[in-house]
Amino acid sequence: MSRFKSLSLYASIVAAMLIWAFSFIWTKEALTSFRPMLLITCRLIIASVLMLIVSILSGRFQKIQKQDLKWFLLLALFEPYLYYIGETFGLTMVSSTLASVIISTIPVFSPLLAFLFLKERIGWFNVAGIILSLTGVFLVIFEPSGNFHVQPLGIVLLFFAVFSAVCYAVVLQKISIHYYTLNIILYQSLFGLMFFIPTTLLADYPYFSTLHFTLSSIEALLMLSIFASVIAYVLFARVVRRIGVARSNVFTNLIPVFTAIFSWLLLNEQLTILKWIGIATVVGGLFVSQARKIKFK
Repeated sequence: MSRFKSLSLYASIVAAMLIWAFSFIWTKEALTSFRPMLLITCRLIIASVLMLIVSILSGRFQKIQKQDLKWFLLLALFEPYLYYIGETFGLTMVSSTLASVIISTIPVFSPLLAFLFLKERIGWFNVAGIILSLTGVFLVIFEPSGNFHVQPLGIVLLFFAVFSAVCYAVVLQKISIHYYTLNIILYQSLFGLMFFIPTTLLADYPYFSTLHFTLSSIEALLMLSIFASVIAYVLFARVVRRIGVARSNVFTNLIPVFTAIFSWLLLNEQLTILKWIGIATVVGGLFVSQARKIKFK
């Protein structure tokens, strides 16, 4: 690989991490006008249309094989449906920084579920990573006064999102070798809308007449739909094809750090030394859990 191509790949993956880190900020902004279910549904509609266009124009559009239909439905149930419900409702109750820290533990817990359901071997590095990451989350939540200034339900919802994403990863293994990444994301978004549209009508329809949308919240929705749901995935998929999943996932460890910086700069979130230690501990746990998988050349 030439130096230029190498730099291009790493620039792409860092850009994807920056976008996903910023997505927590955009979600917070969008929630000032949108109700959670309506926000998710609008985001998926816009993203699905864009992904369909990109898929067709790139010549990589694929039809679903009949035997894979059940797997795509299950995939969409876990993510985006259950995952986005946990993440978005969780973000209404906790800070962007804490949300990104909890969500970043997904790669740590994935081997645990693979061990339970797929009988894959789990190593001491994975166990150490889980312990370190949970310790880091505790430090981010904890206040020196001994009080916890977060809603416990928000934390539960975010860990529910983590659980959903881990289940999604297990199901994804059943179909990932047969389809391009963009098509998988497209179909899971379309099937996700089958779950979200009726849920949104039931949950949010009584509030439609009372909603007042601001320009900044609409901009946040568009940024989530275009950048977080489409462009970042395309960039990440491009890099994964070249350097592999394990090495690519290392870069996801940057997301809570970027989100913390953005939240401090833009949302005026207070970040104490203890919180920074907690973030560093979570990131350390992520690196430890992936240590045996990574081989840099």
